[in-house]
Amino acid sequence: MSEKGILAVVSGFSGAGKGTLMKALLKRYEDRYALSISATTRQPREGEEHGREYFFQTEEAFKRMIEAGELIEHACYVGNYYGTPKQYVFDQMSAGKDVILEIEIQGALKVKERFPDTLLIFVTPPSAAELEARLRGRGTETEKVIQNRLRRAAEEAEYMDQYDYLLVNDDLDACVEEMHRLIQSQHQKTSENSGFIADMKNELKNYKN
Repeated sequence: MSEKGILAVVSGFSGAGKGTLMKALLKRYEDRYALSISATTRQPREGEEHGREYFFQTEEAFKRMIEAGELIEHACYVGNYYGTPKQYVFDQMSAGKDVILEIEIQGALKVKERFPDTLLIFVTPPSAAELEARLRGRGTETEKVIQNRLRRAAEEAEYMDQYDYLLVNDDLDACVEEMHRLIQSQHQKTSENSGFIADMKNELKNYKN
């Protein structure tokens, strides 16, 4: 079957638990996946390292990357640029790793447009009430920030049906396994196995006569 990696894009509401889900998936199947590292112009937060959480760039350097066509997608979000470096993603896929991009909806749809075989997965809590409860449960954000995130979620919900799969993050363990199953099933798609299909057709020609 296909040896090249799959490109999967994961999006979801703030508070849906995407980060926790990604960490659990990579820990459980570390040989199978690579999490794409985004480039950004925002300042590093405490404990973050260049090349681990993000590739931190100046705005000038980021714009040069755009002009040189070095990004799969890029977007401006809350005053900072974010983008996905092409080389890292393609190198990982060529090595047989399934690459996961955890990015905003705007970027996700751009990736799908450029690379139609990309798998889009949208992560959501089981209800809007649960989403609000999780945001409040963090205990780190002001009421204004919480309300802004909920308003943004209402806008983002308009795009949910443009994703290939919806993943309800209720039970973390079950959600990790479901995400793994969805991504691995892509390796069986006919578009991922054109070489195998061509060989099989060729071998079976002998039986036509």
